[in-house]
Amino acid sequence: MESAERVEKGLPLTQALAQALQHGTSIGGARPKAQITDGERKYIAKFSSSTDLYSVVKVEFVAMRLAALAGIDVAPVKLVHTAARDVLLVERFDRRFTPAGWQRMAMVSSLTLLGLDEMMARYASYAELAEIIRHRFAQPKQMLRELFARLTFNILCGNTDDHARNHSAFWDGQQLRLTPAYDICPQHRVGNEATQAMLIRGDNRRSQLKVCVDAADQFLLADHEARNIIDAQIDSIRTHWDAVGDEAELTTVDKALLWQRQFLNPHAFEGYSISNAG
Repeated sequence: MESAERVEKGLPLTQALAQALQHGTSIGGARPKAQITDGERKYIAKFSSSTDLYSVVKVEFVAMRLAALAGIDVAPVKLVHTAARDVLLVERFDRRFTPAGWQRMAMVSSLTLLGLDEMMARYASYAELAEIIRHRFAQPKQMLRELFARLTFNILCGNTDDHARNHSAFWDGQQLRLTPAYDICPQHRVGNEATQAMLIRGDNRRSQLKVCVDAADQFLLADHEARNIIDAQIDSIRTHWDAVGDEAELTTVDKALLWQRQFLNPHAFEGYSISNAG
């Protein structure tokens, strides 16, 4: 925590703090992070910042927990409070403890699967990723359904940072399969309109459920199957919102700031109607 605060203030780290914060390979991302080992589990610790307009780590915790409750395969998370700050602990799924010690799971990002570099990332699309899943992944129909569910949940929770590095796959030497979802972090927005980081269908990346339903065939889903996934997610978010918010100790102001802005923003529902949408 001290290391993260010094970095935020532009102060140099002591050698001891630098080692504590920077041990192991880089885990990237914009926010200060550290790798934590606790017995037979490893975590990525994400720190809050004094410049946050709201508790970003709490909001990511809420989104990750709601995603899990909606049936999405996500990395387990914990929210802890230490040194007067919130810290999000995300359990690492790319490491496993064995009698021989720690082993690393072979992973590849969707950016690599799509053959793109960082400069070309804006051209990444769910359609092309879905095609790769159809031809190169184990259990492609299940994986496509999972990817579609992640796309629609991102839209429902306001996560527009769903770029190709935030989708990854395990590689066992023969086949690929999606890793658990991670970095589901709703982004701050002032107005309603928003776009996803990856194209959804053609050149359309609008953060709207109708666009997803129009693209359902790319995921080998019928129209009614796509709608069932979406409707179940909406119902789950509404059902668990208060309980998960209380678990994260969101204030009334926090909830008012997030509800129907990041989570279930009306823009997502334009052109899409269900009996309990509103």
